[in-house]
Amino acid sequence: MAEIQKLKFDIKLQNHFWFWGTYFILNFLRWGAYFNDYPYSFKSNLIEFSLHIPLVYFNLFVLVPKYVLKQKYITYAFSLLASLFAVYLLKTALTYYIISENIWPEANREYHPFEINHIVAVCIGELYVLAMASSVYLTLTWLRERERNRALRENQFKIKLKYLENQIQPHFFFNTLNNLYALSLESSNKVPDVIIKLSNLMEYVLYDVKSTKFVPLIKEIDYIQNYIEIEKLRFENVEVTINVESNIDDIVVPPLIFISLVENAFKHGSLNNSNLKIKINCKVTDNKILHFEILNNFVISQNLNQKGGIGLVNTKKRLKLIYKSKYKIENSIKFNYYIIRLQIPINDED
Repeated sequence: MAEIQKLKFDIKLQNHFWFWGTYFILNFLRWGAYFNDYPYSFKSNLIEFSLHIPLVYFNLFVLVPKYVLKQKYITYAFSLLASLFAVYLLKTALTYYIISENIWPEANREYHPFEINHIVAVCIGELYVLAMASSVYLTLTWLRERERNRALRENQFKIKLKYLENQIQPHFFFNTLNNLYALSLESSNKVPDVIIKLSNLMEYVLYDVKSTKFVPLIKEIDYIQNYIEIEKLRFENVEVTINVESNIDDIVVPPLIFISLVENAFKHGSLNNSNLKIKINCKVTDNKILHFEILNNFVISQNLNQKGGIGLVNTKKRLKLIYKSKYKIENSIKFNYYIIRLQIPINDED
């Protein structure tokens, strides 16, 4: 089993006691009723289980890790046969000296030690118990390993997602601080307003979205509007239109999922552009898909193949982690407008 590289006693100890105790009681009652001899059934099962249990754990924790997991199957087979023969000797001796000189009272005739039928019967019985107990243990171990792997994958997903979010947020604030620095060099009276709005944005990022996977879309729109107000303080000739066509009161989205698209519009649309126009459209369709569209005009002469920032790249990575293949993002150019369209399922928190 690939998941079990090293077998260990990782099932709770009381579960082992419950398994063997229940198995012993059932076997005792079964054979006691079958032969109508409960004292004999108790003594014989006591001997058998005192051999079953060491054999099962010797196989699981010594033979399997040492030979099976290392693909030494022939050595494992010989070792198991030797173990079965040792068990046969012990069982025969204990039965002879403690219970009866007839080492196989269940048979129709008296058997003596080392008769082939008796050897085969004892070994088959041991193999039956060995296979059943090992199957139960390995199945439980596999289930635990699968749960551990699931939890590990989920934890890795959260760590990776958090890493991308932490990259996006400093990236945004770094750009905003650059804007603030530019205004301060001009001794602009807009600086206090920028600081206040930046404070509001930081409060949202640090407290409102710090430990949540989804936030109300309304708050994200408010966040975008605050960001736009900061950019308007920096750019003299900028026109931004936000159009929300649907009722978004109950819709939730991943935090800060749209901000990089807005940043991208300001960053690339403003180059050599004295009259920047940005349009943001947001609507929900009947098939429960949120459509977010952002358009910005640009100067045709500018180089459109500029190196992109990490914000937009990380947004795409976050979308893939959160929605897998359920999202769609595409960009196009129409006339003098650069267009990004994003589609995500609404309220999809799975």
